[in-house]
Amino acid sequence: MHINPKISVYMPTFNQARYLTDAIESVLRQNYTSWELIIIDDNSEDNTQEVLQRYRGTPNISIYKTDGIKLPAVCNFAIAKSQGEYIIRLDGDDIFDENILLVLGSHLDKNEDTVLVFPDYFLLDENGNILSHQRRRRLHRDNHLMEVPPNGACMLIRKSIFKEIDGYREDLGVQDGFDLWTQVHTKYKCDNVNLPLFYYRRHDQNTTNNASVIFGARRKIKQDSAAELLENVRPISVVIPCRQHYDFKEDLWKVELGGETLLKRDLKVCLKSKLFDSVIVTCDNPEAEDCVREFSDSRLSFKPRSRESTIQSTSMAITLEKIVSELDADLNGVTLIRYIQTPFVTVDILEEAVATLVLAGADSAVAVEVIQRQLYRRSGHGLEAINIRGELSSDFDTLYRDASTCVATRNKYFSRGNIIGPSVVGFEVTEKESLFIGSEIQYKLAELLLELKKNKNFVI
Repeated sequence: MHINPKISVYMPTFNQARYLTDAIESVLRQNYTSWELIIIDDNSEDNTQEVLQRYRGTPNISIYKTDGIKLPAVCNFAIAKSQGEYIIRLDGDDIFDENILLVLGSHLDKNEDTVLVFPDYFLLDENGNILSHQRRRRLHRDNHLMEVPPNGACMLIRKSIFKEIDGYREDLGVQDGFDLWTQVHTKYKCDNVNLPLFYYRRHDQNTTNNASVIFGARRKIKQDSAAELLENVRPISVVIPCRQHYDFKEDLWKVELGGETLLKRDLKVCLKSKLFDSVIVTCDNPEAEDCVREFSDSRLSFKPRSRESTIQSTSMAITLEKIVSELDADLNGVTLIRYIQTPFVTVDILEEAVATLVLAGADSAVAVEVIQRQLYRRSGHGLEAINIRGELSSDFDTLYRDASTCVATRNKYFSRGNIIGPSVVGFEVTEKESLFIGSEIQYKLAELLLELKKNKNFVI
C-alpha cells in the first residue's frame, strides 16, 4: 500500500465482473503515483470474486466484501477505510482516463477554496464503443444556477467535506451523487474542467435505468435539503384554477376518474402536504365550491372568478394577483399553480416544485419532461433538426417540454402581469406523471392506466 496516498479511489461493484478488469486497469495506468484503490464487492452473485483474486496483493490495492448493504453505505464504508486527502469514486463498470487523477488533483492543489471538481466524460455502450462526449458548461462563468448535478462517479472531493456533511445518507439506497451535490454546491465552491477524463458506461443493469426509484430519491433529497429555506418564502399557497368552458368538456373539473371528480382527486393530493399554508380553488362555476365544502381542512377555500378571466388568451396572472394579495400583502411568498388535467401527479411532485425553486434561488420552477425524439423546424431547404444528436453533447443541449403539471412562482411577479419570473428552473417528471387530459382520447387513456394500476399490471 502506498504510504500516505494523496488520492483515494474507491470502486463499489455489484455483479459487474464483465467490466471489472477494464475499471481496475484504468486506475493502474494513471499518470499519477500517489493513489490507493479500495475495491468493495457488495455481495455479487457473478464471478466478481474470481476477477478480484487476480489483483490481491497488488501494491496500492485493497479489496473488501460487504453483505449487500447498497451503494451509499458502501461509499461510507470506503470513506472510512480511505487514507487520502482527496477521494473519488469509480464504479466497477466505468473507466478512468489515464490523466484524471493528475488533472483533477492538480486543480484542487492549486485552488484551495474549491472542495469538489469534476470533468467532462465519454458515454460508452456496453461493448465499450464511444457514443458521445458529454460536455458540461463551466460553472460560475457559463452555468450559474448549477441545478443539474454532475455524474456522481467522477467527482474528486476533499475528504474533509465528508466529515462536515456526515457522509452519504443511506436511507434511500440510490442517488448518492445527487445527495452529495445538493449538500455541497450551495455551501462550498465547486469547479469543473472541460476535458473528457472519464468513460461512463450505459447498459441494462445501470441503477439509473430505474426511473421510479431515482425520481423518488431525488424528490426526498430536495425536500430535506430545502426544509430550512422554505420557511423564508412563506406563505406557500396552492391555487387550483378551474373553469366551466373552453376545455374539451364543459366543467372538466367535474369529470370523474376512478369514481371521483378530477377536482376532488386533486384536492386530496394537495391537502396531504403539510408544506402548503393555503389551498385555493378558483372557478367561474359556483358549483365548484360544493366540492370544496366536502373537506374540513381550514387551509382550503374557494374564490370565484369571472368567465372572462378563463379565456385562454387572458393571463392567469390577473386572477392570481387578486388571490395572493389577500394572503400575502408583501408578496414575499410562493404560489404553486396546480392543473387538474394531470391526475397522476403526486404530493411529492408538488413539494418538489417549491423545493426546486428555493434550492436554485430561482424565480419560478416548472415541471418538464425531457424530449427524447428528434425535433424539426422548417427552413428554406426543408426540415432542420433542432436537437442535433452528435458526438459532442452539452448539458445545455437537452430539450424539454412543459409537462403542464404545476408551476411554482414567487408572488411578486403576478403584480407585474407574469406567471413566470425571469429566472426559471425545471424539474423532471416522468411520462406517466405528465399525462395531460386535453382530449377524449387522453381521458380514455387515463382511465385505462388507472384500471391497470388497480389490477397491479402497471406502475404509475
